[in-house]
Amino acid sequence: MRACVPAVLASLALISIAKAAPLSEADLRNLLAGIRQNRSTQADFQEQRAIRLMKKPIVSSGRIWFQPPNKFRREVKGSSPSITVSDGRQLWIYYPNFKSAERYPLGKGSPLDSTVAAINSALNLEKVENTFNITASKGDRGYKLSLLPRTAAMKRVFQKLDLLVNDNLRVERTDMLLPNGDRIITSYSNQTRALVPPSTFEFKPPPGTEVTTPLGE
Repeated sequence: MRACVPAVLASLALISIAKAAPLSEADLRNLLAGIRQNRSTQADFQEQRAIRLMKKPIVSSGRIWFQPPNKFRREVKGSSPSITVSDGRQLWIYYPNFKSAERYPLGKGSPLDSTVAAINSALNLEKVENTFNITASKGDRGYKLSLLPRTAAMKRVFQKLDLLVNDNLRVERTDMLLPNGDRIITSYSNQTRALVPPSTFEFKPPPGTEVTTPLGE
């Protein structure tokens, strides 16, 4: 599935916060509720992926759109562009340079269900208490949340996800450690809660695109 899906996972933050004070369970519940109410629907992102076998990280940037509970679109710009779109029923990854697209079915026990669930958890933090062990602290620059997956399926997606949330309860940065030791750090800017048209989460391959279904129909 190439590198896009792990990269999307990072499509929602973290660095150490000095003088951090741990949050109580009640304060954590209130914080998560506040973040869910103030979540962004679209934002610009800049991402660095540190691969163990490479000396320099792979840097990319683009824009992401999200509509709870399970729709998102992620466009990567630059010399290796890609578009990843999920409408909750299927996920598309399109590579303009190669005029190729991959389509993955979702639901009904799809191998990608856990991956997409992790993506949605990072983007909107819905029901994260059910699938992750969470610790949080308050510092000078906002809040730090650390998410450790509980299930074996989630552990295959990533080892740990740290988030940096500012005082306006917006996720500013994510730091994801993958099972293979790679690390994806994503920063977000120009966040808005503007209404996203439904067509944003629809994808139709351009004429001449080679479409494959790696997981079958």
